[in-house]
Amino acid sequence: MIESHKLRCTGCATEISGPNAPSDFRCPLCKNLYEVIYPWSIKGTQKEGVAAASLPNASALRWLWQERRTSTMPVDQSGVWRFRDLLPIVTDMNKVTTLREGNTPLYELPKSAKALGLHWVLAKHQGMNPTGSFKDTGMTAALSVAVERGFEWVACASTGNTSAAMAAYAARAGLRSIVFIPEGKIAWGKLSQSMDYGALTVQLKTDFDGCVRLVNELVRAYPIYLLNSVNPYRLEGQKTPAFELLEQLEWQVPEHVIAPGGNLANASALAKGFAEAHQLGLIPRIPKISIIQAQDANPLYTFMHQPGGTDGRELIPVTAETRASAIRIGNPASWRKAVNALQTTGGWCEEVTEQEIALAKAQIGAEGIGCEPASAVTLAGLKKLVADGRVKEKDRAVLILTGHTLKDSDYTIQYHRNELFTNQETAALTPEEAAQHTHLRKPPIVLEANRETVLSALEAQMKA
Repeated sequence: MIESHKLRCTGCATEISGPNAPSDFRCPLCKNLYEVIYPWSIKGTQKEGVAAASLPNASALRWLWQERRTSTMPVDQSGVWRFRDLLPIVTDMNKVTTLREGNTPLYELPKSAKALGLHWVLAKHQGMNPTGSFKDTGMTAALSVAVERGFEWVACASTGNTSAAMAAYAARAGLRSIVFIPEGKIAWGKLSQSMDYGALTVQLKTDFDGCVRLVNELVRAYPIYLLNSVNPYRLEGQKTPAFELLEQLEWQVPEHVIAPGGNLANASALAKGFAEAHQLGLIPRIPKISIIQAQDANPLYTFMHQPGGTDGRELIPVTAETRASAIRIGNPASWRKAVNALQTTGGWCEEVTEQEIALAKAQIGAEGIGCEPASAVTLAGLKKLVADGRVKEKDRAVLILTGHTLKDSDYTIQYHRNELFTNQETAALTPEEAAQHTHLRKPPIVLEANRETVLSALEAQMKA
């Protein structure tokens, strides 16, 4: 029987069967991560005797995926499993756990486009998933594999969004879940989700990378399935927004896709999705994928911009500090995959300051599209790519918004009440930057409850 897929080490290229993966999903020979490969997904080869004539037909796939949108079956209503032909990782579809994730909107951002002098800026809002982040698309995939393989417990380390997604899908599947989070370094909106969905939530007095070390020890000691993004099945789900995006653009390929950079799995998952679509003839080319990091949580940016190039070098971890908590990660597990995504697509890695993130978040909000702070690094980074000519006037740029605005409502409130920045950060703003922030801030107005006072205040606002 031909296996539907194998796992291949991204370092030494050793291939193994899926059930034989180590508990921490690292190759025992070289310690690199695995990726899922299919008989049809290896460019220029014919794996396991699969002939070119048996490859999926691009036109038939496009028709089938649209047809499934009219179905009432849960797996067809899922924006992940609707594309299951390109992720045959579960043999029994009755084992799939879905919350009808995916099928997220693609918004135009006309104000941002005009300000940047571009014809098109679009936002693929993954924060519109069931638990409010892009993690749902990966979690439905990996957790369904855990269910099919008989695991009763799942675990993850998290800065917030992963824990929310894992807890929800585990609860839906009837599994028990354990979450390790860094104490005091997670937005309460995210932490509340993992508690509400019944996870055993453990706050550790360390950072995210310390939580990762502990969860790896746990899964090596007990039959617990690891659901961090080192799990290659997570990325199979997270590649499907690439198909969705192309479908929404009627299979027209944008010039640029820009993603936030935290643990760095998402950008590589999108790159994998676009590469597979190209391999199958669904699209004629692959967009440039760029990754944006916060200035004080920027290990990939530092690696990519080091003197002498990147060949043969290792990424040096940093002590990550940023208010965009979802990307406060100093030692990203998927950095090699992210480097490959940048190099193969021709994209770039940029860094942005805390003030640039806050301004971009407010500007996205002014379009009526809310997002969490980590998502806003995409617009902040796009500004830099436009300023130095890497993104041209007629290029179509798609921002990947990874989290819902309510994930970190405290950040938004502090920004609009002018309580987000320190005095030193405020003093560092240029007059132009300070004016932009002032224009965008909309704090609540406190008034006496009488007609004259209210009307006077409203008249003043109307004249402003």
